[in-house]
Amino acid sequence: MSEQQTKINWKKWLNYQSIVKQVPFFLFLALLAVVYIYNGHYADKTVRNINRTAKEVKELQYEYKAIKAEVMFRSKPSEVAKAVEPLGLKEPAEAPIVLKDSVEKN
Repeated sequence: MSEQQTKINWKKWLNYQSIVKQVPFFLFLALLAVVYIYNGHYADKTVRNINRTAKEVKELQYEYKAIKAEVMFRSKPSEVAKAVEPLGLKEPAEAPIVLKDSVEKN
């Protein structure tokens, strides 16, 4: 008898009307599957963008440090003197003269 009852229960669940009743649920499950797959692809794309941006930032940091070192080197007084020597400019040998107003203010 128990075998007949399980067969009857399966027949109850597998008839046309019960399957039609379950269609919205199956559609909901399909929608969840699509959202889950999309979320995985979106996460992978975001991680790739983050890694690419991090690589660009690292390259720009190296470039910044190289340019900064170059500017610091070229701004040394000896390097500036070498750079302006072809223009006929020379470094003054004596200290600058301080000018004072001859009329004192009271």
